[in-house]
Amino acid sequence: MGTRSRWKLVALGAAVCVLVTASCSSSEAPDGLAASSPRTNGTYLALGDSVPFGSYDGAGDAYEDADNFVGYPQLVGAQLGLAVSNAACPGETTVSFRDGGCGYRESYPLHVSYGSAGQPQLDFALEKLAELDDVELVTVQLGANDAFECQRSTRSRCTDATDVQAFARSVQSNLDSILSALREKAGYGGQLVVVTYYVPNSDEAFGQALRTLDEVIDTVARAHDAAVADGYEAFREKAETTAGDTVEAGLVYPNDVHPTDAGQRVLADAVLAVVD
Repeated sequence: MGTRSRWKLVALGAAVCVLVTASCSSSEAPDGLAASSPRTNGTYLALGDSVPFGSYDGAGDAYEDADNFVGYPQLVGAQLGLAVSNAACPGETTVSFRDGGCGYRESYPLHVSYGSAGQPQLDFALEKLAELDDVELVTVQLGANDAFECQRSTRSRCTDATDVQAFARSVQSNLDSILSALREKAGYGGQLVVVTYYVPNSDEAFGQALRTLDEVIDTVARAHDAAVADGYEAFREKAETTAGDTVEAGLVYPNDVHPTDAGQRVLADAVLAVVD
């Protein structure tokens, strides 16, 4: 079975489906940025699904070594001189982030080690924020796998307005509780950035669900004094010359939904654009 096919099976079976989530990359960051970079100005805690987890476009048993996966957090950390603690888990939803159940880490390692097999990513984040006093940046990217779950579990495949609204309400409630926990329970008052999703393909119905998701993300983020890194607009601008085709623009892998190295750089730039 090819590496990319294997990745799809792992992601889909892991927790829910891997939406714009899951990605892959080489152990050397795009544009020659090493995966491990100068780290002198504090810590950057990256949270979310497989988009921040990182991209890989190679063969072999890549999944056995998380260092093979490089995402925008590594690029942002290198640019800012921050030590990156990337807790992202491929397949994570807003539900599993809060309650546990990201199946990817049952089979393959993450960039960090959680305290226990069932520890939710949110609990890991709260522990990390309590443990460290030098966290300068936290990013969150979640919700795409919720859209995949809506697409998988509803008769309309998440195209009916009622299904889309139910999906949006669920993500809004979950994301609100997540950001509230980071701000209030952890007492984190530093730079918090929430990243929105790009539209990965020409599926108009799914694209509409993602645009609805991004509107929800924007609304919740601003309610918690979080900046919004606009992944949707960043990809749209880069794909203008290809009539919005993100694959043809080299931002998304063919027959996939995950960002290429170039796509990860675009997301990194979107984050850096809103960091103080």
